[in-house]
Amino acid sequence: MATSNVVAVIGAGAAGMMAAAAAAGAGASVTVFERNRMAGKKILVSGKGRCNFTRDCSADELVEGFGPRGKFLYSALSSFGPAQMCALMEDLGVPHKVERGRRVFPASDRASDVRDALYSRAERSGAHFVFDRRIARIAVESGAVAGVIDTRGALFRADAVILATGGASYPATGSTGDGYVLARQAGHSVTEPMPALVPMETVEEWPRSLAGLALRNVEVTLLDGGRTCGSEFGEMLFTHYGVGGPIILTLSRVVCRAQRSRRGAKPGRFALSIDLKPALDEATLDRRIQRDLAAMSRKQLRNSLDMLLPKALVPVIIELAQVEETTPANQVTAAQRAALVGVLRHLCLTVQRPRPLEEAIVTSGGVELGEVDPRTMQSRLTRGLFFAGEVLDVDGPTGGYNLQAAFSTGHLAGVFAAGQRRG
Repeated sequence: MATSNVVAVIGAGAAGMMAAAAAAGAGASVTVFERNRMAGKKILVSGKGRCNFTRDCSADELVEGFGPRGKFLYSALSSFGPAQMCALMEDLGVPHKVERGRRVFPASDRASDVRDALYSRAERSGAHFVFDRRIARIAVESGAVAGVIDTRGALFRADAVILATGGASYPATGSTGDGYVLARQAGHSVTEPMPALVPMETVEEWPRSLAGLALRNVEVTLLDGGRTCGSEFGEMLFTHYGVGGPIILTLSRVVCRAQRSRRGAKPGRFALSIDLKPALDEATLDRRIQRDLAAMSRKQLRNSLDMLLPKALVPVIIELAQVEETTPANQVTAAQRAALVGVLRHLCLTVQRPRPLEEAIVTSGGVELGEVDPRTMQSRLTRGLFFAGEVLDVDGPTGGYNLQAAFSTGHLAGVFAAGQRRG
């Protein structure tokens, strides 16, 4: 009687659990090694604990969203894309809903439902999980993997190894860059990890006074030396160091990529222009301000704009417009209204720097894509070694792109690793 292929999966995150289920479902004997004491720790904190696990779009649209490197994901996303992920979640008892920006969440708004469903599926498929076990090295013999060696020096023999350790962001979840070390040991080139989706620090200090204030339905434009290089509509957040939130994270990709270039992303190179009222043209916005001031004619300006703006933001806007806040509402001039409109449409901030890699949602950099077969996720250098998820040098914007890539590459790696035989 033929024995089943043995597959070792390193990492029990989104990619690892998907790979384990796919490999076990294809008949392999699967063991998953996880350094944490639980699976899917990063899934639990994704999407502010709600888990935006994919997008309501086609595989082709998802590929395009990743930019030039998205072509590498074409086979993975074509074999297991957003539609398949949504269907899988429904089959596992996790109904979903689609929100603004075509983002897909569990209907319960609980990331734990996604994690629990994926973990249970992998276990039911036959995968065995070993927690609190860190892998120190991938054993390679004659150009092929022979198994994995843990930090105790114990060798676990395997026909195939799937490296699904994640990147180097959110280290508290276990993504500490172990995968890059293991990949290098196996002969792979690794592009220096840097933050990809991360909040940004600002030169201006006034955002600190608004820390915790979220703005919805605003448009933020990123400027590079005055040239527009990105624009996003949606939600942002003021923080104790600058700005964050979904649209800021997406725009940060441009700033982070510039850090790799010869010019770099020096303080002051990039600026953010925030349009607080993108649905209104300047004339309409001016008329809106006039109505608000007329309704509050007996009050001072600082107490007259609460219907237009969050209360905490009002004094900041007035100061930046260089209007005296104690001006009676019925005495605000046309020139002063024009100044207010100008700030509301172009609230400007100077980018000091992106926040550190440890605070990034996604890592940029990782295993060089040219050294991995995109049709199987197998190494072109070491037979039997497969890669999945964030350990690869490909990253996308916020909105479900990166989790779907992890699920898709994990699925593809698991299917092909199950058919791998030593020798």
